[in-house]
Amino acid sequence: MNLEQDEVLHEAGDIFRYVYFPHDTVVALVAVLKDGRSAEMAVYGHEGAIGLIGSMVARQSFGRYIVQAPGTASRIDMERMREVISSRQNVLQLVLRFGEAMMTRVLQNVACNAVHSVEARCSRWILSVHDRLDRDTLPLTHEFLADMLGVQRSTISTVTRALQNAGLIKQGRGLITVTDRAGLEAATCECYAIVRRKFERLLPHTYTRG
Repeated sequence: MNLEQDEVLHEAGDIFRYVYFPHDTVVALVAVLKDGRSAEMAVYGHEGAIGLIGSMVARQSFGRYIVQAPGTASRIDMERMREVISSRQNVLQLVLRFGEAMMTRVLQNVACNAVHSVEARCSRWILSVHDRLDRDTLPLTHEFLADMLGVQRSTISTVTRALQNAGLIKQGRGLITVTDRAGLEAATCECYAIVRRKFERLLPHTYTRG
């Protein structure tokens, strides 16, 4: 099925009816606060499945799942997914590995948001999207990055301008092109590498880029 940019798959508290498996799209999970502000909790791409952990526990959405990059995904009925997990031990083991990797990502994000600079966190987010899309030009707006990082749009403009001046990215209207990935990795914090190593250990072949 096709997923369109800015499409909302679930709002907080929604009951999961399907598990989505992204192919070439990126879906962000964000917390939406009472005052309208939002902040990143997790990001999903071809390495993961949306609603998979929910299929085993409360079955309710943790937050808003919003499509950041248009693309395609497969989906399976939640009840059918629960049947597969309960009847196939190898699938259960994959689900548990995915759950552990996602827990690492979420908890590391908490630490990252508390102690690291906006520039490092912005670089981490750009790298996370770059990992999940087979192209260097990414559909990232200043507004979306500001929402994900919980900062003002003007702050993102300052940060991305600095990254562009350093030759790490190139900005366009609603787009960011990664021009120096190694430099971008150097600009981010250790949180990116910690999460990446965890996924590579638990779910080999998650990353196609070197």
